[in-house]
Amino acid sequence: MNHIAIDLGASKSQICVRDPQGKIIEEKHLETAKLAGYLKRRSTSRVIMETCSESWRISDAAQEAGHEVRVVPGHLVRSLGVGHRQMKSDRKDAQALSEVSTRIDLPSVHLRSRESREIQTRLKMRSQLVSSRTQLINNVRGWMRTEAIRLRTGSVPTFTKRLRAKKKEVGLPFYVERQLEQIDALTQALVSTEEELEELAQETSGIAILKSVPGVGTLTALAFMATIDQLDRFRKAHHLQSYLGLTPGERSSGNKQRSTSITKAGSSMLRYLLIQASWTLYVHRPQEPIVLWAKKIEKRRGKKIAIVALARKLAGILFAIWKTKRPYQPKLTSG
Repeated sequence: MNHIAIDLGASKSQICVRDPQGKIIEEKHLETAKLAGYLKRRSTSRVIMETCSESWRISDAAQEAGHEVRVVPGHLVRSLGVGHRQMKSDRKDAQALSEVSTRIDLPSVHLRSRESREIQTRLKMRSQLVSSRTQLINNVRGWMRTEAIRLRTGSVPTFTKRLRAKKKEVGLPFYVERQLEQIDALTQALVSTEEELEELAQETSGIAILKSVPGVGTLTALAFMATIDQLDRFRKAHHLQSYLGLTPGERSSGNKQRSTSITKAGSSMLRYLLIQASWTLYVHRPQEPIVLWAKKIEKRRGKKIAIVALARKLAGILFAIWKTKRPYQPKLTSG
């Protein structure tokens, strides 16, 4: 089997092909858009590349062409010789990756399905809309403070309506009104986005059963399924919880053993959604068995640590539900 290393670029990429004995048999500079066609013409090989924005599309093309794919984590490539002795170029990087591949079975990140990647992208797009609207609202609130304007409390989507009603008699400066128009546009975009995500959830198998867990809504269920992608990647719930960065880290030396805060590895978006789901559950379902379990932790360690523990528990419950295909049963989660 030959080894095809590709140093990917936005417009052009460098290719280095070695035979099984490690001899270079081809080197070329090729437009990234033409890589899929190039890989189709090659005999079955191992294709190696570093993680980047372009690697997912090219890995799909390589798999469709029947190749064995390795997408090497970015934090490992330096230890493999990429950029060794401050000598770094596209050609040298491709040579280093192809050379290492002839000697060892390179580790690869998990290659998610296109469906999972699309769900993640749509969730991230929604998150960016929320972030943009929040920034604009905070900007307007800053102006309100300079004018000593106070609004009655209300939901975020009604912010512009409440402000316009407050200043109805004298009106708002044009530069503030322009901000409010953008906030309204983002709010409408979010309404449409969330309707689309609800439709997607209804069409996606397994989402309904995940939503049987109290506190877990459409966004959390979609993010969980898209992040995990393949359940058999994890043998135990603890492995999944560690993958999501919800387990304590460790800093031990000699005879001293010390646990640290959670590692925060893995998907920050899913971890955030699980934390939010835990707060929702804690506030609105105080008599739920897992909430009572978390409150015991709260008495010893405080509320914040209890919420993180509850998020970790939720991840384990979602794992079990997806694995068994059985809806949430409170009596099985009280321990």
